[in-house]
Amino acid sequence: MADGLSVFLVEDEALIRMMIADMVEELGHHVVAEADNVRDASAFAMTAQYDFAILDINLMGVYVDPVADLIERRGKPFLFATGYGPELLPSLLRRRPILRKPISLDQLKTMIDSLFPEATAKVPQ
Repeated sequence: MADGLSVFLVEDEALIRMMIADMVEELGHHVVAEADNVRDASAFAMTAQYDFAILDINLMGVYVDPVADLIERRGKPFLFATGYGPELLPSLLRRRPILRKPISLDQLKTMIDSLFPEATAKVPQ
């Protein structure tokens, strides 16, 4: 994909959200919507135009699974970025890819490449 992928990013920690957004940009993609809470994330999940989403599991003490359900209903791919394990997710969401924090650029690239093998992400050499 010459223009990269569009990403919906859900993360409640501002510094971590900025770091992930920077990594997404460095890989040649772009963040089109960001949210730090379930209410805003739910609205964006249903209305924003994005190729895939990166979701933190715990947003200020509230689990993100309602947002994941909305994204799944739209048929959009998503992955979780978290310090938690999959045991906090409903069983139907446990099969989704999980990036463990702290996230590295290489890990993010590998995960995006597995979701979109045709994407041409650029990693600095």
